[in-house]
Amino acid sequence: MLGWRLLVSATLIPLLFGLFYLDQRAGSSAPWLLGLCWLLILRGTWEITQLLTVRNLKPGYPLVCLLSLLICNAAWLPWLVPSLQTGANDPQTLSLALLSVTYAISVLLLFLKNAIRFQEPGQTMEILGAELLGVSYVGFLLAMLAELRWVAGPQTGYLALGALIISAKLGDVGGYTFGRLWGKKKLVPRLSPGKTWMGGFGAIFGASLGAWLWLQFTPPLFNDSWSAPAWYWSILFGAIIGVVGLVGDLCESLIKRDVGKKDSAELLPGFGGLLDLLDSPLYAGPVAFLLWKLLPLVTVAS
Repeated sequence: MLGWRLLVSATLIPLLFGLFYLDQRAGSSAPWLLGLCWLLILRGTWEITQLLTVRNLKPGYPLVCLLSLLICNAAWLPWLVPSLQTGANDPQTLSLALLSVTYAISVLLLFLKNAIRFQEPGQTMEILGAELLGVSYVGFLLAMLAELRWVAGPQTGYLALGALIISAKLGDVGGYTFGRLWGKKKLVPRLSPGKTWMGGFGAIFGASLGAWLWLQFTPPLFNDSWSAPAWYWSILFGAIIGVVGLVGDLCESLIKRDVGKKDSAELLPGFGGLLDLLDSPLYAGPVAFLLWKLLPLVTVAS
């Protein structure tokens, strides 16, 4: 199983970065990334609504999917409509504002829909909660993850997005490898019986190594005036992403365990569903965005 996981990761990551290469050449509007986000939302909202269709939870897939797409598209508007970038408007500030407002409106619409459909006590709040979770987990967090495309500048954003993906996925690989080889003491046995303390250390190690390798060698590829940051900033970034990604994995386990499922869906043997692949990056996306704003993760040549 370890070999299969490594093989799938070694296949998917180059394909993803190939798409990023095409998207980089297409300009700051990032059309390829937008298309990928649409596909992920279509599949991800289906998985989470199916996952949550238990007990009194009956979230509606069409509305959760539609609102998630609206949130994602709203975040893209400043990059798709050049006229919105004129004057004092910073495109990413406007993008974040539109993302937040559209998410707030989505919450209001979900409340309105459930208020209109209310018939008797005992089910409405459960449905509303499941739909809010679906829109928040897939729509909002995925749009926030995509904001890393522009956090370091419109033409160089894949440095940041790539750093997160490499860190999060090598953290997953490191956690799985260390856990299988040396893991004994369980980390959170009731929630995720397969997670061990040694696996947690492996996740931090793998994410730190991935961040250091990525930030050490790739900045000049994105911008000629950029060079690698100090090694300790790269490792700090990776270590934090490793911890946060591990927590994200546990949080998705919380959803699955509470509804009595092992995987979010049956998409890839050994991995589960799409949400099982995205759990760490989705959870770590907002933290990575903040770290890129706070840490000197690139050095500008004088």
